[in-house]
Amino acid sequence: MGTTRVGGAALPWSADRRPGSVPGGRLALVLMLILVAGLALPRATGAQEDPSREAAIHIARLHYDGGGDWYSNPSSLPNWMRGFQQRTGVPAVFEEVQVRPSEEALFRYPIAYMNGHGNVTFSDDDVQALRRWLDAGGFLWADDNYGMDKSFRREVQRLFPDRMLFELPNDHPIYRAFYALPGLPKIHEHDGKPPQLFGVVDKGRLVVIYSYESDIGDGLEDPEVHKDSPEKRELAMRMAVNILMYALTH
Repeated sequence: MGTTRVGGAALPWSADRRPGSVPGGRLALVLMLILVAGLALPRATGAQEDPSREAAIHIARLHYDGGGDWYSNPSSLPNWMRGFQQRTGVPAVFEEVQVRPSEEALFRYPIAYMNGHGNVTFSDDDVQALRRWLDAGGFLWADDNYGMDKSFRREVQRLFPDRMLFELPNDHPIYRAFYALPGLPKIHEHDGKPPQLFGVVDKGRLVVIYSYESDIGDGLEDPEVHKDSPEKRELAMRMAVNILMYALTH
């Protein structure tokens, strides 16, 4: 274990997970998964194929109903994808794409991200479509900006009536997927509660994660938006890189 200095502070990194260094076997696996996914997914009608984009990671922002600001943190996804590519060497598409849960287009994206401050509501069609997508290998990350906790937990219960969100322990592999982190970082104070990362496991696979009292998305935004310190922004990026790398390799 070593340290990297960001803004004058020392942050830990795993010796074999420094920015720009992915173990050869894992990088090969990730690239193979991207290529296979690109070949298996249906092409959008009339779309101009770009081989470099077809073989790159592209995630979707989930456009949910209920009144919550599903569109919040507009610079976070492009910054996340740019940071992921720079640090891991895995190609990514930086532009954001927005998809509703019941749209067939969701099946073009193996990973979806959602956040916001307010109410989350899934229609019955949304629930059925999300379950099919998750059963087919999809991975959903919900990041509570502050205010979506009660409604998101309710909707997860509809998605998985026989499952419960459980807290991922600090020794979970997601905290070692690329960087070695001691747990979920706390980016914004909110109610002053400790940050928690919850998940849902289905058929032996972690299919949903929910970050609470952390606000990773705010830490991924452009520096001038929230004026977070370089240390906070670095921790947010490292956690986001870990989440994406975990989702791609598990």
